This record gives sequence, structure tokens and C-alpha cells, in this order.
Amino acid sequence: MQADFSVELGGDAPALEIPWCSDDPRVRYYDLKIHPELVLQIPEAVEYPELGSFLSRINGAGFPLATAKCDAWSSSEVAPEEQIFGDRKFASYIDLFFVEEKDRCSFEKNEAFAKELCRLLGHTPEIAAMVELVIRHCYYYQGQFVPNNWDGLNASVTGFCLTMYVTGFGDSDHDPVRRWTVALNLLQHAIVQLNSNLQPKP
Repeated sequence: MQADFSVELGGDAPALEIPWCSDDPRVRYYDLKIHPELVLQIPEAVEYPELGSFLSRINGAGFPLATAKCDAWSSSEVAPEEQIFGDRKFASYIDLFFVEEKDRCSFEKNEAFAKELCRLLGHTPEIAAMVELVIRHCYYYQGQFVPNNWDGLNASVTGFCLTMYVTGFGDSDHDPVRRWTVALNLLQHAIVQLNSNLQPKP
């Protein structure tokens, strides 16, 4: 499986806000670390249980990471360099961040995490799938958030987050969703392993 990371911190680059909301009150940020049951309010997590399992594992109690946003979709728009894998794909993205402020505000921490994660994924079996990590700016607001009402929030703290794109490819004989599922599971295992490796030894 291919795995790589990039950095997008320029003035025009997309950035994340936590918490976030949208014009649709049903589409908003859910703090799954505090309220894990709210994963059932995320349509993509319900439609694709593999994605729901990933969100639940990363947001588990005591785990140093959390998720902020996700989406999943199928597409027949395959880039020329991707056509060796098939003529269709299934993709998802998940925005992930460190729980501790000192970690989420450290570019070096995020970069080292992305590099090591790509190294681990480089040892996974060869399948028609890829993982792309993008380090972005993230603005973390403090205080009590009520959807569509920002009055209870204080000024934001500028930090970083990781957008993780997972894509599985296929054709008429191969299911891209199945390959995406394998790639997502491999990514989850690598994140858990990396966290275990980073824990201080007794």
C-alpha cells in the first residue's frame, strides 16, 4: 500500500476549526471523546460501519488522539497515475488531532507522527490502495460550544491537525470498497502501534 504525507500551511491552504458547524444543523462537530455514543449521529459512520469503528477506536478513552470531521464517497474520476489500480475508487478523509495542547500546537510532533506512520504503512501488504496524510493548520476554540452559537467560545489557539485520505481502487472484477476497508484497518492498526511505541517504558 502506498503511503505519503505533505504539508499545506500556506495562506490559501484549507484550515480546520474545532469546533465547527455548517448551515445544516445535522452536519456539525461531535466531540466523540466525551460523547462516544454520538458516532451514531454521523451519517457516514452509520452507512460504513468500518469508518464508525475507526472513529470509535481513535476517540477511545485514554487514547492521545481524537477526530474532528470525516466523509466517504465513491468516484470514477481516477487520475492518470492511479489508473494502474483500476478505473474506479472509494475514498474517505478523516481529520485527526492530538488531544494535548502542547502536542497539537507542535509542528515537529505532527510531522514526526506523519513520517513514522508512513514508514509503518510502507511495510504493509501491497494492495491497490493508498493513504495520504496532510498536515494543516487548525484553530482550536476554548469554552462551551452550542451549535451555531459561538458566543460561549474564547479566542482560538493556532495549532495543527492531520487530514488522512484513504482510497481503495478497483474495476469490474475488484471492489474498491473492500480494498478501502483493508487500507482503513491497516491505518488504524498502524496508529495504535505507533502510539504504543511512543508510550514511556515503565
